[in-house]
Amino acid sequence: MLASKVHHKTLRLMGNRFTITVVDDDAQWAEQQIDGAIAEVSRIEKLLTTFSSDSQTNQINENAGIRPVSVDKEVFDIIQRSLRISALTDGAFDITYGSIDKRFWNFDKEMTSLPDAESAKESVRLINYQNVILDAQNQTVFLKEKGMRIGFGGIGKGYAAERAKQLLIKNGVKSGIVNAAGDLSTWGNQPNGKPWTIAIADPDTQNKAFSYLNISGVAVATSGNYEKYVVIDGKKYSHTIDPKTGFPVSGIKSVTIICPNAELADAMATPITVLGVDAGLGLINQMQQIACIIIDDDNNIYTSNNINVS
Repeated sequence: MLASKVHHKTLRLMGNRFTITVVDDDAQWAEQQIDGAIAEVSRIEKLLTTFSSDSQTNQINENAGIRPVSVDKEVFDIIQRSLRISALTDGAFDITYGSIDKRFWNFDKEMTSLPDAESAKESVRLINYQNVILDAQNQTVFLKEKGMRIGFGGIGKGYAAERAKQLLIKNGVKSGIVNAAGDLSTWGNQPNGKPWTIAIADPDTQNKAFSYLNISGVAVATSGNYEKYVVIDGKKYSHTIDPKTGFPVSGIKSVTIICPNAELADAMATPITVLGVDAGLGLINQMQQIACIIIDDDNNIYTSNNINVS
């Protein structure tokens, strides 16, 4: 019998680098499965994108404050799940984040000061998940305020990774990884029978790990301030904006979420950053089958009750 081999393909999808890995002894079959998973991610991208005028997401946004928009069940369901996560995180996760006034937040060298509190609050005025009105019977979505916009930046790639993984499993792939720009979904084992080993990035040193995890059948997502941030008066501010205050969050360098579902892992990483160490861990510790690792600005490591980091 031929030994199983690792086959993978990397390409840009949903504005991110996706790597799809399949373990099998038949290279041609493995390639076909990978291509099928890529097609599935591309399909989801077309469905959720805000960069295409004819996408359902854009139709919802263009009709904000005007009328409800009829959508596919898949789009309706992901919006419904997003609103549940918004309620769970008290609005720290919010798909109406697209409503933010981006003039204040370029996070480049020109940004040398923070806006005043009033301007910051005004920049997030239209962010409010409670103003997304769903009608399950007619399968419509209505944004109550004119100018409101939804976007799936905080959940879309996790959803796509989860769907790609489920498709591969359904088609008989016993082992693999879908890596959506560092948000990983894994199943099965490596060809040597051992679980997959993944690195948790060191927030201070790119391409260096601070810890390794042996995982199988779980998803891992990391949100960090090390890729996009500004330093103002000696304080580091991440590109993550608190939807309530309009200010960038500070205090946490990275949040890693580990749970069975890539969509949930992706969606929970950013709000934990917004909530902060105590409230974030408090929330995770109340949830089932989900773990969390937080690194703060002083390099202290905090973990949820159900995980030990070596």
